[in-house]
Amino acid sequence: MTQRIFIGTDSGATTSKFAAVRDDGEPVSTQLLQYPTHSQNGRAAVIADWISGISAFLEQNRLHWSQVQGVGLAIPGPYLRYGVLGKMANFPASFSGWDVHADFSAALAKQAGRPLALAVGNDGHCGGVAEARIARANRKLSVLMLIPGSGLGSAFVEQNGLPLTGETLTAMETAHMAAPLHLFGLAGPPIPCGCGRNWGCIEPYTTISGLAHLLAEELKKHLGHELGTSTAPMKEKVLSLRSRAQKGDALALAIFDFQARALGYHVANLAMLLDPGIVIIGGGLMDQQATTPEFRERYLRQLRETAWPYLWPAQRQSLEIVPAVLGDLSQAIGAALLALYQSQRQA
Repeated sequence: MTQRIFIGTDSGATTSKFAAVRDDGEPVSTQLLQYPTHSQNGRAAVIADWISGISAFLEQNRLHWSQVQGVGLAIPGPYLRYGVLGKMANFPASFSGWDVHADFSAALAKQAGRPLALAVGNDGHCGGVAEARIARANRKLSVLMLIPGSGLGSAFVEQNGLPLTGETLTAMETAHMAAPLHLFGLAGPPIPCGCGRNWGCIEPYTTISGLAHLLAEELKKHLGHELGTSTAPMKEKVLSLRSRAQKGDALALAIFDFQARALGYHVANLAMLLDPGIVIIGGGLMDQQATTPEFRERYLRQLRETAWPYLWPAQRQSLEIVPAVLGDLSQAIGAALLALYQSQRQA
């Protein structure tokens, strides 16, 4: 019997990643395949790169377009409506208003020689779908996923395996919820957030976007630290913190301890609203290739200990907080799963 597969395409502004799952949801491969997106060359170039990337994935895994039953596309928001892009920070302005669903569907049909169902989802939501499938195993549990990186990605995956998207497809933009600043112990106004809100978004307290401010605060307590006298660009300084922390640098450890506690408050806040069975923490701080087990466990311990007092008693007994396991593949695999789930609903 011919193997049926569902393709996942995860597109960022600079690179696109490709994966696939079988009918049972198992990934075809866990090898990362990615190519430049070339968004600077316009919409048609991006579509062409996605088609080429899928073709390369199929060839690499000895598969054929005839086996493809559907395609999922993970792409950043916001959206004007389903499949139509809004103004995105890292894409050309000309992409705003692009009906990517229509154009990609047409290109897929031309390449495959037949129409292929296309599911489009927020990239963070897709990552949550893929990680939730692994974390839940055979249990019917809802899953909250938080992904601190350059910003704070969030997803809530319901017991049916599908993400909460909301009426305007902007649900779970939790990065821009107000943080409990009175618990953070920092003086002065809130750290500015790129979204423009002035109420103290949680994002800059938990991600790379706020590290420069947190470093400045911590340097006041670590007089004479080499980062205080270094003439290196600020970006270089903050990007060195993760490596420094893993070597035992007290200043760097204090910053990541703070970020873990801040995210712990956020987890507790979201648990009051969503009551998940599992919380998954992703992002570069949980990357098994780039961080040590000791660093990851310290971060998760700080997070758990901060969240626990604010949970309901039953949640303290049952809520699991675990690291993500798929790394950069999660969003492409999640997009493929969206295509699979869409096919199953229509069957």
